[in-house]
Amino acid sequence: MLIRLGHSPDPDDAFMFWGLASGEVDPRQFEFEHVLRDIQTLNTWAIDGKLEVSAISLAAYPLVQENYVLLPHGASMGSGYGPIVVAREELALSDLRNIEIAIPGELTTAFLVLRMCLGQFRYRAVPFDQIIEEVTSGRSDAGLLIHEGQLTYREQKLQKVHDLGEWWKMETGLPLPLGGNALRRDLDKETARKCCDVLRDTVQYALDHRKEALDYALEYARGMDRKKADKFVGMYVNSYTLELGKRAEDAIELLFKLGKQAGVIPVKVVPEFIE
Repeated sequence: MLIRLGHSPDPDDAFMFWGLASGEVDPRQFEFEHVLRDIQTLNTWAIDGKLEVSAISLAAYPLVQENYVLLPHGASMGSGYGPIVVAREELALSDLRNIEIAIPGELTTAFLVLRMCLGQFRYRAVPFDQIIEEVTSGRSDAGLLIHEGQLTYREQKLQKVHDLGEWWKMETGLPLPLGGNALRRDLDKETARKCCDVLRDTVQYALDHRKEALDYALEYARGMDRKKADKFVGMYVNSYTLELGKRAEDAIELLFKLGKQAGVIPVKVVPEFIE
């Protein structure tokens, strides 16, 4: 059975899926086709139910909850860290409400949480890997960075204005849920359960064979050296990635609850996880 598996061409996703992509992890009776796209594209595709299994921003889940259920493996959680806002000069948090911020997409969790933090602000969507250039060139006053930009912005002489992971931790005491893997609801229960097991196996295998998995992940590191790539992978492939657990599930539920209360999420969301 063919399972199209969508994920981002980033070192953390490459790391966790290395075992499956390399053939080291048993795919059970499935043939997995790895479909690599940026997260905004995957979010948009999920609205149409294009892939059987896909990484999504949790901010996109309210729009796809009728078609997808969340998997307990492969999530990205930031424990006291997360997407950051950068600028060419030091700014106060209040300044961000009066300038334009380049964002990586309206369906990203980074944008959702920044809206929850700031309220209304001016923004412009830019491909995530072009945001640093938008800020350094002066085309945007500030930028919301995800992925490796969180570690490389200082090399471009940019200043960190705000860390959304720190803000969320201070507000809630919980890790910040950013992304997860979702499985299409039209797959039968046995297929869903076996897909879930395969994803857990590939995350576990990467953690157990860190050097080899990191070697593979470096192919997607976009200029990061091994030390930075290793740090980035460690930030977003961790115990929560292997198994969400109650604390992480509580954080996801709270994200949707507070997003609804803030008027950012338009509908009530009750996240459903494969058990």
